[in-house]
Amino acid sequence: MGLFSFTQELAMDLGTAYTIITCNDKMVVDEPSVIALDARSEKVLAVGRQAREMYEKTNPNIRTIRPLREGVIADFYAAEQMMRGLIKMASGRKRWFAPSLRMVIGIPSGSTEVEIRAVRDSAEHAGGREVYMVFEPMAAAIGVGMDVLAPEGNMIVDIGGGTTEIAVISLGGIVSNKSIKMAGDDLTNDIVEYMRRQHNIRVSERMAERIKINVGSALSILEDAPEDFEVCGPNQMTALPMKVPVSYQEIAHCLDKSISKIEAAVLSALEQTPPELYADIVKNGIYLAGGGALLRGIDKRLRDKMGIEFHVADDPLHAVARGTGIALKNIDKFNFLIR
Repeated sequence: MGLFSFTQELAMDLGTAYTIITCNDKMVVDEPSVIALDARSEKVLAVGRQAREMYEKTNPNIRTIRPLREGVIADFYAAEQMMRGLIKMASGRKRWFAPSLRMVIGIPSGSTEVEIRAVRDSAEHAGGREVYMVFEPMAAAIGVGMDVLAPEGNMIVDIGGGTTEIAVISLGGIVSNKSIKMAGDDLTNDIVEYMRRQHNIRVSERMAERIKINVGSALSILEDAPEDFEVCGPNQMTALPMKVPVSYQEIAHCLDKSISKIEAAVLSALEQTPPELYADIVKNGIYLAGGGALLRGIDKRLRDKMGIEFHVADDPLHAVARGTGIALKNIDKFNFLIR
């Protein structure tokens, strides 16, 4: 019957760094949000992982693009082509005709009407017949396992690639939220800048990402400290190769200012929270999701600052994707989905 199914249901977490698609409770696509185009004909050369391999390594005939910046579509054509490519990967088997798609897409909670329309238009051009949107913190809360329809306060902090989404949720709605353009990409840029200033060495975005994964930390004192990471690159002045060992304390120092901005945003969201819900949050704790939740010591740092328990979600990277998948199954029940 696969050849004759007229509607295919997909849930998509359209992220700045990764796009994840779930279909029938299975994660079918988990690829970097990158596309490679031919610079002359604009033909798609690669999408996802293949395109990321080309990122920062291209010749003038190939353009590698990250279509989303700070959670917002920055390049419409590239975003639409990337969505098409990833949807094609998700459907896998050959069909005689393209099925009509019913989609739920996660979007940042600070999105304007124009930005929401941009995502909807891109999804419709990529084959979406029925397109619903859900705010990412709401999807993350559902994915973490919170009962978002219950009359009690739950708080989630979703630190993604382009934005950090902070929301207090009760009775199927967002009571107070804060969306700041300070997230994984900014931490990566901090590391690039720090290596240039402190060690006089040029590092690429991808190398900075590796440094963040290997020795990234929010605290300068960790119990199980990672080993120093050796960075190779050209000297700023002489262009001769250099090797520099980088410790987690250095990176904690270099990321300090950016993490303080996330702390301030969490405090600001708590300030706007009604007292009854605030009491629930103190009792239940606050959940951390998104790739930024994997930064060493971030939960402890926030806990010490606020005096509230912070829990890192079980699989923080896929919390939003899981939540959009559950929302897709409950389209009739969840009236907070945006048409």
